[in-house]
Amino acid sequence: MIDISQGDTLVNPVDTTVEIRRSVSQPLKQVWKTLACREGAEALLGPGAELGDKGDSWQAADGTFGVIRSYHPLEQIRFSWHVAEDAPKTIVEVDLVAEGDNQTSIEVRHQHVPAYFDTAALAHRWEQALEKLAALLA
Repeated sequence: MIDISQGDTLVNPVDTTVEIRRSVSQPLKQVWKTLACREGAEALLGPGAELGDKGDSWQAADGTFGVIRSYHPLEQIRFSWHVAEDAPKTIVEVDLVAEGDNQTSIEVRHQHVPAYFDTAALAHRWEQALEKLAALLA
């Protein structure tokens, strides 16, 4: 599912949120374990990136980088995401929600995206990330 919404803020006259959601046929604990390992972090953030604890920096081989803002095992990871040093600061939140014993929803919410960003490309990027994560879980 893709949901792109816009809203007024004090920082930008209009900012955009990109939301992607995917369900996988795996229990929540297995999804978290996969997301938290090196391969899962690379699936989400890109090759070379690693997830750490709150306050830790990350950087992917494609040049994207950020800082882990919150890290709640089995629930949520929130991190800043920057495409370049001078790019606006955006926030990505990944939420895991159990939908039964063997079904988990993975929700990616990319917030504070300037209206001039290519939101379709961002949506595609997060869709691919969730597809790679789902492949690791298969």
